[in-house]
Amino acid sequence: MTRPPRHRLVPTNVAALAVGVSEATIRKWASRGKITRYGAPNCRQEFDIDELTRIALERRACAPATP
Repeated sequence: MTRPPRHRLVPTNVAALAVGVSEATIRKWASRGKITRYGAPNCRQEFDIDELTRIALERRACAPATP
């Protein structure tokens, strides 16, 4: 797998805001392989904003409609 360009990577807190979940959820998803984590172990972890956008759109499509 190739690493996305640097300008497309965001830290955990921005990833959580982009998808609308907690930072803990982002970390869980990464550990379970649902999203790709970039960065060396014990260093700042970063996530691809395009991958996060896709997940956010999928989550919104599956969410029940509000009256």
